[in-house]
Amino acid sequence: MYRGKSVSVVIPCYNEEEGIRVVLEGMPAYVDEVIVVDNNCTDHTAAVAEALGAHVVTERRRGYGYAYHGGFPHARGDIIATVDGDGTYPTTEIARLIEYLDTNGVDFVSASRFPLDRPDAMHRRNQIGNHILTSVVRLLYRITIADSQSGMWVFRRRCLEVIHPAEGGMAFSEEIKLEAIAAPGIQFAETHIPYAPRIGTTKLFTFRDGVGNLVYLFRRRLRSRPAPAARIATAHAEPAEQTDAPLP
Repeated sequence: MYRGKSVSVVIPCYNEEEGIRVVLEGMPAYVDEVIVVDNNCTDHTAAVAEALGAHVVTERRRGYGYAYHGGFPHARGDIIATVDGDGTYPTTEIARLIEYLDTNGVDFVSASRFPLDRPDAMHRRNQIGNHILTSVVRLLYRITIADSQSGMWVFRRRCLEVIHPAEGGMAFSEEIKLEAIAAPGIQFAETHIPYAPRIGTTKLFTFRDGVGNLVYLFRRRLRSRPAPAARIATAHAEPAEQTDAPLP
């Protein structure tokens, strides 16, 4: 429990036995449940996670988004947080992000990695890919966002009753943000976090996943309808004044 709210953490994993041990051993004590999604792992990820007290669920459909489709229904906390199983996203920041939710009266906070505190935490080609995708999101959807691809979010569980992301692959990351921004009654915000080098071997296919994300963004833009303007708060370390952002 944190500030009277139960907290669930959902972690999608594909062969992250090295990283998941570090992530779970560093999980804050106030986290009530940790759900590790075994997305067709062929190593000992599931065994390590179970030994460290996580609730392991299996999702046979291969893909980042499918892992969340399999994991979110098991989350029972008032607050749901997400991190990766490779140690890149800091679980120590969950408390601050919950405080950000409460202080700013928002429902969904996306944790921006940029600007990177450690340039060595992300390969240069991935930095370029993230910059291109985020620039496309800004252009197509006329919103100000620093990191459209971040995989760390903290949000109130009721958001899942309103937003309905459907993507099964890496595009899920940008989709859930766009869904939250456009959803009526959901206040979206973004704030900065530190980001660390990954533990273990990367599973990201930079070109293939990048092209897939671009296709998703243009496809969604072409089929979307105008929506009311949303108020989006952005900040680096401290909350910033909210600004109006027209949305599709």
